[in-house]
Amino acid sequence: MLSLEDSVKNMNLTDKIINKLLDNNIVFIKDLWVLKRKDLKKIKMTDKEIKSIIIALQLEGLDLGKKMYD
Repeated sequence: MLSLEDSVKNMNLTDKIINKLLDNNIVFIKDLWVLKRKDLKKIKMTDKEIKSIIIALQLEGLDLGKKMYD
């Protein structure tokens, strides 16, 4: 299981999504976790890319907007 301190590179995401995140200084999962869908739209993420991010986070028990699941 990943922690908030891990790099987004460790998530099961495509290289294209990882590169977009890194280009926008979103390096760690904690940087991504605090964002909302609207924030990701502002950095030109598509709905499909956002859905991939949400699924990858949910597999780790997290969700956008600082939500945590047990």
